[in-house]
Amino acid sequence: MDCSVSNTLPKPKAISVNGVVIPREAIAQEVQNHPAEKPILAWQAAARALVVRELLLQEAARLGIETEALCDPEGRRETAEEAAMRALVEREVKTPEPDEKACLRFYQQNLQRFRSGDLYEVAHILIAAPRGDQAARTAAREQAETVLAAVKADPRVFSDLASNHSACSTSAVEGGRLGQIGRGQTVPEFEAVLERMLPGELTIAETRYGYHVVRMDRRAEGQTMPFELARERISGYLTACVEHRALAQYISILAGRADIKGISLVAADSPLVQ
Repeated sequence: MDCSVSNTLPKPKAISVNGVVIPREAIAQEVQNHPAEKPILAWQAAARALVVRELLLQEAARLGIETEALCDPEGRRETAEEAAMRALVEREVKTPEPDEKACLRFYQQNLQRFRSGDLYEVAHILIAAPRGDQAARTAAREQAETVLAAVKADPRVFSDLASNHSACSTSAVEGGRLGQIGRGQTVPEFEAVLERMLPGELTIAETRYGYHVVRMDRRAEGQTMPFELARERISGYLTACVEHRALAQYISILAGRADIKGISLVAADSPLVQ
């Protein structure tokens, strides 16, 4: 055995920004703020975060930025470094407020985001069958069709059939009634059937659990929030998106000017778009 070959992994390269070394101890402490699937990915994310911090602090010092530390609503006060970075970003990264047209365009292109989900009052009778058992699925389908025919012939028997034959123990004691349900409260394949049903309609729904004889009692269509009520939320969202992109570009410009060793950042030398 060649004892001259080390089994240990090589230590990470020293990381520095314009000659200022980022201590490994600082990176190790920062790792807790960057959860990742692999330790190396968390380490790299922590290192990049500290490189960005150093870039901002060096630029604030170069520009001679001075400011008073602020307190948040809970009384926590900024450190001097946090205050310097905040003041730098406020001075150098200018982003326009989204105007009425931009907000209205976003609203019109994303109407589904501002619509409440439909609500259904539903009853069902579940004939259970394992998904992978084709013989059981076939038998369950036939039984569901028999139950559906009986209910269509006499709707009054639905409650008794649910109580005596449904495999859904929760709703069986309520005569099959599921109560008022909305999006995300049942499996997708069951929801897809509900979306097509009208009040008073009976049908069969196939799901991973088996076959359901479904009765739609009532449905309330979702409502779309008026633009006037959604505008403030849209403006805040668009502002945050623009600020994020502008800050990322500004940091990229600083990285392009800096001498960074030990880790790479996306660098750019194009001017910041205001």
